[in-house]
Amino acid sequence: MTPTLLLAVHGTRDGRGLGVTRALAARVAERAPAPVRLAFADVRRPGVADVAAEIEGPIVVVPAFLAAGYHVRVDIPEQLARAGRADARVTGALGDDPRLAAAAARRLARAGRRPGDAVVLAAAGSSDPDALVQVEAAAHRLSRVVAAPVRVGCIATGTPTVADAVDALRAEGHRRVAVASWLLAPGLFHNRLADAGADAVAAPLCPDEGVVETVLARFQTAVSPVAV
Repeated sequence: MTPTLLLAVHGTRDGRGLGVTRALAARVAERAPAPVRLAFADVRRPGVADVAAEIEGPIVVVPAFLAAGYHVRVDIPEQLARAGRADARVTGALGDDPRLAAAAARRLARAGRRPGDAVVLAAAGSSDPDALVQVEAAAHRLSRVVAAPVRVGCIATGTPTVADAVDALRAEGHRRVAVASWLLAPGLFHNRLADAGADAVAAPLCPDEGVVETVLARFQTAVSPVAV
């Protein structure tokens, strides 16, 4: 029986962000070789537990998160357990896929970044050390794609802040600094980037097709038989 792809997103009160999230789920559903359901890990309903309890048969949960912090490692599995679906398979977060670094580079170019501009990768931030390591790795991948220095800046949790990272790059002699949004959808966090002092601020990663392709790749890996 083909598993259902349960796309688990964080959730936002921002109407634009909600629209982007629903559009992502719709585009995944257009291309997925399986039924697709959307659920929210936080803020919005229906929650992961609510949707998982309604699904008959196997489930593959693809967390639409860019790093494997609390929601991916703890919250989503606990919600599945409450729904009696601890058997569901949860894939890894999306952020380590090279397609997302390429997507971030495309968003930067559309925002007006010029070749040679230094870059700050603006992430939400986390108190989870492993999640922070994953974001640093994403910055290294993006640096290779754009052929320029890329520093991590934290929007909500952790240091340096995005503004501090922009200032540090300018102090090193970079005349222009662009901000790459390491966020999937617009909302409060992305709104804060306008005050970071950068020369260009990229839009969130969605609706770049690289996000859809990464979600589908996570699902396909989860359902593919393991080679012997």
